[in-house]
Amino acid sequence: MGPWGANLPCGAASSSCLRRAPRPGRAEGRILPRVMTPRQSRVRGVGGRALGRRTSGTRGRAPVGQGAESPVTGESEIRLRTRGHSADRQLRSLCSALAVRPGCPGPFLPQLSWGGCPGSFAYFTIKDRLPQILTKVIDTLHRHKNEFFEEHGEKGIEAEKNTISILSKLRNELQTDKPLVPLDDKLPDVPLWNQYLEYQQNLLDGNEQPSWFQSPWLYVECYMYRRIHEALVHNPPLDDYDVFKEAKVQSFFQSQQAIITLCTYFQELLKNIEDLDEKQLQEEFFRLLQVSLWGNKCDLSFSAGEDNFQKASSLKSLDNLKTFILVDDMEDIWSLLINSKKRRTSKDVTRVDIVLDNAGYELITDLVLADFLLSSKLVTEIHFHGKCIPWYVSDTTKQDFNWTVKQLQSANNRWISRCGINWGGSIKKGVFVYHDHMFWTLPHEFCSMAQVAIDLYTELQKSHLIIFKGDLNYRKLTGDRKWEFTVPFHQALNKFHPAPLCSLRTLKSDVQVGLKPGQGEQFVTSEPDWMICGKYGVVQFDASL
Repeated sequence: MGPWGANLPCGAASSSCLRRAPRPGRAEGRILPRVMTPRQSRVRGVGGRALGRRTSGTRGRAPVGQGAESPVTGESEIRLRTRGHSADRQLRSLCSALAVRPGCPGPFLPQLSWGGCPGSFAYFTIKDRLPQILTKVIDTLHRHKNEFFEEHGEKGIEAEKNTISILSKLRNELQTDKPLVPLDDKLPDVPLWNQYLEYQQNLLDGNEQPSWFQSPWLYVECYMYRRIHEALVHNPPLDDYDVFKEAKVQSFFQSQQAIITLCTYFQELLKNIEDLDEKQLQEEFFRLLQVSLWGNKCDLSFSAGEDNFQKASSLKSLDNLKTFILVDDMEDIWSLLINSKKRRTSKDVTRVDIVLDNAGYELITDLVLADFLLSSKLVTEIHFHGKCIPWYVSDTTKQDFNWTVKQLQSANNRWISRCGINWGGSIKKGVFVYHDHMFWTLPHEFCSMAQVAIDLYTELQKSHLIIFKGDLNYRKLTGDRKWEFTVPFHQALNKFHPAPLCSLRTLKSDVQVGLKPGQGEQFVTSEPDWMICGKYGVVQFDASL
């Protein structure tokens, strides 16, 4: 039994997963269990088995275009496209991208992490953590009402009251398992969000609607953050207000000592970096890659907005932390970079993309790693990818990125200020490039990127290596599915291979692939909360096609 309640091994499900979760606020014993219909059990998966219905005597299936069952919907794509309300071409394309490409046999996919299974980490998150985050957002708005009045007058006060009212209603909808509703704020991503909701509706029986506890965990978690943004958009002049900024700033300053230690070490390293031989360069690369990995522990969404900062730099404890890296593909990543450097001519560009996670200390570790890659001439340019709206409490936005560099530039510590000045110069030279794309704040898993956001996918194809930071990116890379522990990382990516990529992630959700036989099962027995405690990490690499 872990701290979150009953813990289930990855790919397993208790019998309670076959029943509707008791709605929070009611006595659990007073709600009669509801057994899923056969169609629902095909859609959601039972006992950790693959989704879809296996026909008697066969393990295979015909191509979807011939009427075979989709591994996600459990029904033929032909039937999905023709039943009920008429789906337009765009929705059909989306459904296809989310489920399976027409005509491609492909394997059955394992079940998604679902919120309606009491005792699961997904259930705990939706029931407890998400309402806590909403409560903190409401409190933040209330505490800043005088500031809103000073800046915007009565309009600011009225916007604050209206936003709090909307968010209080949202919290009630979540806690009472109300149906999910379409977005209506007219932003460019609204059609995709509403098509995704319609897709989820198509997976359920005709008399049911997707709700907070009866939908995939990844979807409803993303949906909540998007609804928070919608509440602000509806209430100018607060439409561009970052309700998480205060927490991110506080975490940054509380991590000051760790930032000083890291920046001091890095500036000393830069003095002699051109004198390092290949072996020494490799050792420094491994060191800073691990610092970036463990920087991912600082996640305010994981702590429901409570203080979560880096008290001390991990530099001195890397040897001890090495035993907690469950998958270590650092050698493969190094080989890719050093071989690219050796082959590069003076006119060639070697590009690394970093898909960012948290602002604060983790962002500093990512910037240090990026600067090292440039200074060592392993690469010639770094492209950062962040969020276009406030997301998952501490995720990095463009405002966070620029604010961080400016804070470092004006710091009293000379090593910190030198880092900030150097990074500001890299931005001006165009060797540090920041991107934000609305796809990163959609609920889609990354295997649908080529269909949903072809422009972003094409941009990532220009990269020699994509580094995905953090747990949310890992969940989207693997579809947030209950894969067997030993399934190869390449397979779990489900044909998402724009370029060679790696994941630097500390485990904070119950999905993990690429382990050795017996490794995951051993942890399930000895340390039931191993996938959700943030104690373990992975450096996983996929060489693409």
